[in-house]
Amino acid sequence: MSNTILTGDRPTGKLHLGHYVGSLKKRVEMQADPDNKLYIMIADMQALTDNAKNPEKVSANVLEVALDYLAIGLDPSKTTIFIQSMIPQLAELTMYYLNLVSVGRVRRNPTVKTEIEQKNFGEGVPTGFFIYPVSQAADITAFKANLVPVGEDQKPMLEQTQEIVHSFNNTYREVLVEPKAVLPPKGQGRLPGIDGNGKMSKSLGNGIYISDPADVLAKKVMSMYTDPKHIHVEDPGQVEGNMVFTYLDVFGTDKEAIEEMKAHYRRGGLGDVKIKRYLIDILEAEFGPIRARREEFAKDPAAVMAMLKKGSEDAEQVAAATLAEVKSAMGINYFA
Repeated sequence: MSNTILTGDRPTGKLHLGHYVGSLKKRVEMQADPDNKLYIMIADMQALTDNAKNPEKVSANVLEVALDYLAIGLDPSKTTIFIQSMIPQLAELTMYYLNLVSVGRVRRNPTVKTEIEQKNFGEGVPTGFFIYPVSQAADITAFKANLVPVGEDQKPMLEQTQEIVHSFNNTYREVLVEPKAVLPPKGQGRLPGIDGNGKMSKSLGNGIYISDPADVLAKKVMSMYTDPKHIHVEDPGQVEGNMVFTYLDVFGTDKEAIEEMKAHYRRGGLGDVKIKRYLIDILEAEFGPIRARREEFAKDPAAVMAMLKKGSEDAEQVAAATLAEVKSAMGINYFA
């Protein structure tokens, strides 16, 4: 069975290891399946919903995100990579869908409520930010994606899309495809920050970036939160909540060696510096080649932007076909 998949990222900064673990590796796996048609969107319009007064932050990072995509192995000959704002049909679809969703329903969306609280918007929440679940529904349905990779915290967004699909198809006729969530394996969807915070985040400044040079990566690992009570090498240490061991569980391949290190750390006699150096070697082995590929792509930014232009043109053709079907179903294709 063939699948159409839509996913993407907000270009508000370079991508970090949390993105890599949570979604980027999975995208490369999905790309390898010839039955999959993969669309990856650089969601600049969504990023502008809370960065409207700082558009340079968004526009400057479009290229950075594209470089990260290419570096980790996304192939534009197999995957359509495009810029959201270059597809005008998405904005038009959003407008039609807004008429099918009440203000009360958007306000009840748990993800929106949480993010409004986190950003301290209060009554000053930008309207674009408030209704971005509807915009996401336009993104997904424009490409008739039947699969959408999301984290647990994003499930309410996809549920909103499913409701819009039902409402549209019942009100007009069967045009839109209902998407299903592709959730990460339990416990693997989120990588905590190096400071021990539950989420690695650009805004918190607690991330290791895919593009970080070797010396920066090493410095960040050496600053990682471990066990504050593990003061001397001979002291017994706690593995749980220790970020070095958390990252070793995610990135390490020699599970037996890691379990031995955990046991040694718990009984005492193993220093933080030693385990951090072990982690540095593991991360450098994985991300060193990715960084080198990124540096090669970065030598020709015009070629990367040309790739994005081609992907956006291809994506627009697909979105335009869906929009034509939507307008036909609604009876507003006046000159057809």
